[in-house]
Amino acid sequence: MARSPHRAARDLAGINVPAFWPMLAAARMAEQGVELYAKNAEFLAEEVKIHHELRPAPATANRVLLDLRTMLFRDYSAPDAAGLPTIVDAPYAGHSAMIADYHKGQSLIETLLGNGIGRVFLTDWKSATEDMKDLEIDQYLAEINVAVDDLGGRVNLVGLCQGGWMAAMYAARFPRKVQSLVLAGAPIDTDAGDGPVKRMAHTYPTAFYEELVALGGGLMRGATMLRGWKNMHPEQHYITQHIDLYEHIDDPAYLKKEEVFERWYENPIDLPGRWYLQAILQIFKENRLAKGSFVGLGRRLELKQIACPLYLLAGDSDDITTREQVFDAEKYVGTPKDKIVKQLVPGGHIGLFMGSRTLKETWPAIARWIAGTSAASAGA
Repeated sequence: MARSPHRAARDLAGINVPAFWPMLAAARMAEQGVELYAKNAEFLAEEVKIHHELRPAPATANRVLLDLRTMLFRDYSAPDAAGLPTIVDAPYAGHSAMIADYHKGQSLIETLLGNGIGRVFLTDWKSATEDMKDLEIDQYLAEINVAVDDLGGRVNLVGLCQGGWMAAMYAARFPRKVQSLVLAGAPIDTDAGDGPVKRMAHTYPTAFYEELVALGGGLMRGATMLRGWKNMHPEQHYITQHIDLYEHIDDPAYLKKEEVFERWYENPIDLPGRWYLQAILQIFKENRLAKGSFVGLGRRLELKQIACPLYLLAGDSDDITTREQVFDAEKYVGTPKDKIVKQLVPGGHIGLFMGSRTLKETWPAIARWIAGTSAASAGA
């Protein structure tokens, strides 16, 4: 008796190396029948496409304003756009900056442009190569500063996740250059809350992370980080995801949505080993940024130097950056309380930046808030 499609898909999903699956499917062809085999073949082809062929790409028209060692600095502004520039500082944590320009109709960049911000820029961080393995956080701060100066020396900053603590560092180092600061899902006080990232940072010794970098030849490999993220929810990534794909293999709308997501998620980028270890030790283990003891570009960075309007955004089910790690920034900055906005929204970590609901219901108001702070500054 032929196996059900659901059971066959579950059997296939139990093997996580796509290269093995065609052999398994061929061995079962006789018992499953030609029709089921054809479906299996489509499923396997789609798995290969998702894991090996698709590549991330920006969804919105832009031009590369600067090609720096650490990033491509992308300009999304219309030719006649005016007003203070807004830089979206994308996460540099294993995935590309396309998290901020994910898909037409589901793009933070597009949302900002459509809600009162005419000049929008993006830090599209490069995957680290072997000659970049010894770069430190300072190099990344310095190149953000180059971009800011090229734009006239004063900007609004929108920091996403890791890009948030980088943006906070920049604002503390160069407070006069930042008109307003948005921190979304950004771990500022890494000792706060009780999330899995905090537990991992404090549970595993520094030697563990050093060994990961050594295994990567001096780099923290994106593929290694991707496995770590997947292992936080193993059933979803190693079983359920493949079963769902199999069951929807004849649904073009489902496949398109899946391909858009996986072209970003399944293409991780590498980080400089020294940069990564500095972040693990000084930011996540020792919490130096919140404590005011992190040294950036030759100065001890004190968050109380940040006095600009501040918007803090967190997800109520974010298991990467807990709400406490975001909202506790209020305790350390010098921004007056009446100039700080805190918002907790439904959803998890990734949804903060590219979830349809958050982009529709939350980010338009944030964009108008940014535009309002810029207008108030211009009229002062």
